[in-house]
Amino acid sequence: MAQEHSSEGKIIFNGPGTDKPTWTWYKVVGDLTQPSPPPLILCHGGPGAGHESLGSLTDLHDRFGIPVIFYDQVGCGKSTHYPEKMGDEGFWGIKLYWAELDNLIDFFNLREKGYHLLGQSWGGMLVGSYAATNPVGLRKVIISSGPASGALYQESANILLSNLPKAVRETLEDCEGRGDYESPEYHEASMVFLKQHMCRLDPFPDDILKAFKNLEEDPTSYNTVQGPSEFRIVGWLKDWDASAEATAITAEVLLINGKYDEMQDLCIQPWFKRIPKVKWITLDSSSHLSHYEERVRYMEICGSFLMD
Repeated sequence: MAQEHSSEGKIIFNGPGTDKPTWTWYKVVGDLTQPSPPPLILCHGGPGAGHESLGSLTDLHDRFGIPVIFYDQVGCGKSTHYPEKMGDEGFWGIKLYWAELDNLIDFFNLREKGYHLLGQSWGGMLVGSYAATNPVGLRKVIISSGPASGALYQESANILLSNLPKAVRETLEDCEGRGDYESPEYHEASMVFLKQHMCRLDPFPDDILKAFKNLEEDPTSYNTVQGPSEFRIVGWLKDWDASAEATAITAEVLLINGKYDEMQDLCIQPWFKRIPKVKWITLDSSSHLSHYEERVRYMEICGSFLMD
């Protein structure tokens, strides 16, 4: 078992589209000064869920000695927030997130040593599209429950929603039709879906509750990119195909989703068809957060892939 060593700090980030002083908060678990293995950079979901949603990934350092780098994407957690940019799709475009990731990689001087990427949910879309640009130093990529496109996620959500009890569906449809995302009725109906297709653990892990809190405290990026609903995409994500250039990816890629995942197989298939060097594993007892739901197996799969 690796001895845990962690440090945290902030990286100055001159983000596109703003003159506001900006920083990215990070936390490193492990020793980046060692020649191997390459570190794993973790890209969280949301956008806006924060690094806590990937807290279990410290297991990869503990079990395999892989250094892991957490960071909060701008707009959430301990990084710079932009509440004044609500609805500004030009600002919250994918190039903002690519630039922030580039800035973090260069800050740690990882181009020569190399690095791996793991993105979960929205983070999977981020790392998949970023990998298609073939950035210097990228070794391997894990896309964990990251849909190939917003349209396919919407299709997957529609299928799963159709299987919910009629009363739950009608409540969700009624509340969303009125733009009511705050009522107890909407929350209760949403939880029926989330407990089946987001996280099947009861109770939810504390890390996931922290991620929900991040989204509640500042929904700017989430509402602009996706929209206020988990089930209806109205932001720019609805028209974006993250896997459009996936045939250009030269790194090895591992795809993971869960049998009960809100990202059903139809969301993952384009990645699998387009990426040249790819492996796909579906976990039978998981939904969207398999890194908690089947934690031991998930870490074994990811660790073995990265260390092979």
